Amino acid sequence: MATTDIGPPDYKEMLPEVIAKNYGKWKYHEDIKPGVFKHVSETGDEAFTVRCGSPRLVSVDLIRDLCDIADKYCDGHFRFTSRYNPEFITPNKDNIEPIIAAIEKIGLPVGGTGRGISNMIHTQGWIHCHGAATDASGVVKAIMDEMYDYFVGKKTLPQKLRISLACCLNMCGAIHATDLAVVGVHTRVPTIDHEHMTVLCELPTTQASCPTGAIRKHPDPNIKSVTVNDDKCMYCGNCFTVCPAMPIAHAEGDGIAIYVGGKVSNARKAPMFSRLVIPYIPNNPPRWPEVTSVLKNIVEVYASNAHPFERVGEWIERVGWERFFKLTGIPFVEQNIDDFELARDTLRTTTQFKW
Repeated sequence: MATTDIGPPDYKEMLPEVIAKNYGKWKYHEDIKPGVFKHVSETGDEAFTVRCGSPRLVSVDLIRDLCDIADKYCDGHFRFTSRYNPEFITPNKDNIEPIIAAIEKIGLPVGGTGRGISNMIHTQGWIHCHGAATDASGVVKAIMDEMYDYFVGKKTLPQKLRISLACCLNMCGAIHATDLAVVGVHTRVPTIDHEHMTVLCELPTTQASCPTGAIRKHPDPNIKSVTVNDDKCMYCGNCFTVCPAMPIAHAEGDGIAIYVGGKVSNARKAPMFSRLVIPYIPNNPPRWPEVTSVLKNIVEVYASNAHPFERVGEWIERVGWERFFKLTGIPFVEQNIDDFELARDTLRTTTQFKW
């Protein structure tokens, strides 16, 4: 068969030798210490993994530094997890401490395993995204500075905890099912640049982009543009995605919402969706103190009240949302009430439901 550049390469061609040899034969794994675990195969072979944290947006120099560590200790192999944690895998136990020393030398923390907090998954934010309501890298840096002890294992939690960030309601960061979620929110209707509308946009496509039907053709036939029904607009920003003449970003109006209680794991309980607990916190760069204090408070309350191995959503389900709001001191507001007319159907999206 001819070699082509269509599609990704076969991952099996890039597996470390010890992984390829024991593929499908792993018997168990154990956490040795924060950031390090051991996998044991049915054949008796062992593989040691060292995990560290990293920013999502990295330089070529950092990638080269990581590759140097992999070349020296891991036969040229390393990988990124789905939460951007670099992992170095070696069959040689004596390589663990040199790998840790090399990682710390380039300024990355070792951790993110066990009953703690792993890397935050996040979107592009102000550095790339045209429709972001908040930053991504800046907010994540501020949050993880506060959560650092939970990453490196100086503090532990009842169970693993995952934090995600999406810089707008399109939620490229997939915060729908995560323990703690940060979402950028717009609160202003998009402005309309009538002068450049027909130059930059296609009017039927712009109208069709609105999920609530808030965008309609301008009533004046001499004006080739659109209008927005303010009452129908939900500030999603879809219109700006297809039409640059309808910018939605607003320096004072944009902010952050906090969601809590989701998970993807199918262990013990079915996967759970995150729920809104704080509808709006203003952007306050460069350190976002209100956001970091809220999240730190929730984490500490969870750590003090949850049972061992209980995820955030499972803990809330056990004690009740009323108790959650009371313990955390978060005010319950009208936006916390789920009034979506199809909520009964959409909230039952699991393989473990019963009518």
